[in-house]
Amino acid sequence: MSEYIFKLPDLGEGTVESEIGEWFVAVGDMVNEEDVVGTMMTDKAAVELSSPVTGKIVKLAGEPGDIIAVGAALVTFDTEGTPDEGRTTGAEEQPEEAPPAPVATDEPAPQPAATDVPAADAPVDRARVMTSPAIRMRAREAGVDLALVPGTGPGGRIVRKDFDRYLKARATGTAVTFDQTPSTAVKEIKIIGLRRIIAERMQAAKREIPHFAYVEEIDITELEALRKHLNSQKDAAERLTVLPFLGLALIKALRKFPQCNVTHDKDRNLLLQHEAVHLGVATQTPDGLKVPVVKHAEMRSLDDLAAEIRRLSEAARTNKARKSELTGSTITITSLGKLGGIVSTPVINSPEVGIIGVNRAVERPMVVNGQVTVRLMMNLSTSFDHRFVDGYDAAAMVQCIKEMLEHPATIFLP
Repeated sequence: MSEYIFKLPDLGEGTVESEIGEWFVAVGDMVNEEDVVGTMMTDKAAVELSSPVTGKIVKLAGEPGDIIAVGAALVTFDTEGTPDEGRTTGAEEQPEEAPPAPVATDEPAPQPAATDVPAADAPVDRARVMTSPAIRMRAREAGVDLALVPGTGPGGRIVRKDFDRYLKARATGTAVTFDQTPSTAVKEIKIIGLRRIIAERMQAAKREIPHFAYVEEIDITELEALRKHLNSQKDAAERLTVLPFLGLALIKALRKFPQCNVTHDKDRNLLLQHEAVHLGVATQTPDGLKVPVVKHAEMRSLDDLAAEIRRLSEAARTNKARKSELTGSTITITSLGKLGGIVSTPVINSPEVGIIGVNRAVERPMVVNGQVTVRLMMNLSTSFDHRFVDGYDAAAMVQCIKEMLEHPATIFLP
């Protein structure tokens, strides 16, 4: 046997180890050079790795979720009888990286509603087709519309067996079927990739940071009128949400309360008070919660801040955000949008000391100048690190933000 060892290459950005995301091959499989063998997880994406040789898979380094050091053996091939016979190491070769693939979500996979899904009829009803670049390439080569392929992976993701089953059904003229017999099976889902990182950070934040919450209701009737007026003069893609207004108000409030624009360096036992405001914007993505960062938000106008929030949020959702765009925030705002509810208790994005959460805006009867009238009300739910931010200071800062949002012209005053 002529053995070729494919070692984990440097995936960039200073990584010294990486997590196995998914294998597309198994021991005993024959693969050709440039075939995708699997994915390795970085902090922000899954990177597909291609085989550097043609041969049979003899050994895989581990299972999804296992951590592999850069330079360690990842895949062992038997290249006997192939053009690569005699090569024994992959240490000096770096395989060409495929573009980052979306990391699968951890939400339970939806169960198909019908027992028979036509192999080439109505598309599967999914807002977004999720699969790996390798399957997308196979689909292009086979002329297959991936919207027609039922996915059984997490969040409806199309995995290799789904695509193979679809091709077989199309070739034989049969339908893709699912067994509807009631099942008592329990699916074990490894906590890997971005979900593992989120879990570790949330656990550390709640374990190490004594949170205290402060909630205030805000009358945003005038703010909403201003927002609608400004949006009437903009294209749909450039319309303003509440977030850039809140961002500007927060930036202005931090000038009065700089103790809230702080990060905690626990290794050196220091508080780092920042003059710049690097605004984190918590963004829900198919892979989990990410926090892209608007750098030097204090230097931006309303439209500039809104455009940067849109750009970074989209980059985070599509796994195109650079690592530098996902780190370095000094304070974070978060919003659940229409799902915002009445109140929430956001978890502080360590090493910051505060986070501002936006809840849903609803019309409610309120007493104004002795008269009952309908006003648009919204709650701000905030959390602070009680080790370094006193309750009085946190409340005073939120009251400062409240005053500006209720009288939006003051946001833009010097």
